[in-house]
Amino acid sequence: MTTIIGVRFKSNGKMYYFDPQGLEIAPGTGVIVETARGVEYGDCVQGNTDVPDQQVVQPLKRVVRVATETDMKTLERNKKRADEAFIICKQKIEDRGLEMNLVTAECTFDMNKLLFYFTADGRVDFRELVKDLASVFRTRIELRQIGVRDEAKMIGGLGCCGRELCCSSYLDDFHPVSINMAKDQNLSLNPAKISGVCGRLMCCLKYEHEAYAELQKVTPRQGSVVDTPEGRGKVISTQMLRGTCKVQLDDSPEHSLTEFQCTQCCMVKGACRNRQNAAAMAEERRKREDQEDAAAPAPKKDAPKKSETPHQKPQQPRPPRKPAPQQTAGDELPEDAQNELSPDGEGAPRRRRRRGGRRRRKPNGENGAPEQNSVEE
Repeated sequence: MTTIIGVRFKSNGKMYYFDPQGLEIAPGTGVIVETARGVEYGDCVQGNTDVPDQQVVQPLKRVVRVATETDMKTLERNKKRADEAFIICKQKIEDRGLEMNLVTAECTFDMNKLLFYFTADGRVDFRELVKDLASVFRTRIELRQIGVRDEAKMIGGLGCCGRELCCSSYLDDFHPVSINMAKDQNLSLNPAKISGVCGRLMCCLKYEHEAYAELQKVTPRQGSVVDTPEGRGKVISTQMLRGTCKVQLDDSPEHSLTEFQCTQCCMVKGACRNRQNAAAMAEERRKREDQEDAAAPAPKKDAPKKSETPHQKPQQPRPPRKPAPQQTAGDELPEDAQNELSPDGEGAPRRRRRRGGRRRRKPNGENGAPEQNSVEE
């Protein structure tokens, strides 16, 4: 186990662990501690506490001393210097014509570094600006680009609910918020209604998301078919927080809705959501077919069939094709077969070439062998 104290540098900032060095420090006491950027002043929000070694990031920074009246005067003087540095830096930005919005300025307790926080749409080349500020303040200068949510947290303000912004009052860290959280809570997807003063989705959408996620497991979807104590029906609307849903039963009139508890409804898987409309359409189609059959005149005996129109004669089957005559040795071919032979009167009868097939080579010599050119000596 390790003994630590919790220190916070801003009223709405994150809490960090420090080694008290054997001092008994009560919550609400100002302390001077060592940090990565130098000596800083912070407020103790958690007194001496023993925590497991796994929760401590080594090496643990130590507490220098408990803040005195001199330290408090130094802190007030540093705040005035930071306000003056903010005005000078803003003037330098306008002179340089840089597209950046300066948010705030602060300095370390020992005045070894000045920090300026700004927002911008893209990357900004502020190297010349750093040189101008260093020549004025004669100390280390650091410029940090932050997001719009961090800007709202630093400046503060009032939300649409009339209360102070959650990020500037008590939130120590930002959690990811997605549009699916607004959909799960059946909120309007109008960006003006679900966005905060920073222009991003409101952080309060995260608060009730877990409750809505649990309620969705027992709430039937709108338009689904469910079995109720009074019969099967279709879900028209739901109230997640109340745990109720309005169902239009199959046996009830068209605009009659019955309210049930979601726990009393069992969703039917694979059922058609528009089963009432489908049944009505099938009934209407059957009645229309019955009316057409009743209004149609009886067919006459001599009347032509539907396939035989007065302007179109029925197609007659083609006569079978006669097989080609075959020639045998020593027999004479009939005249019809002689016309189907090749022009020179030799070889087999001509065959029709199939479409897409490969054309066969016509034999020219005897016994189907091609003739070879002879050379006279």
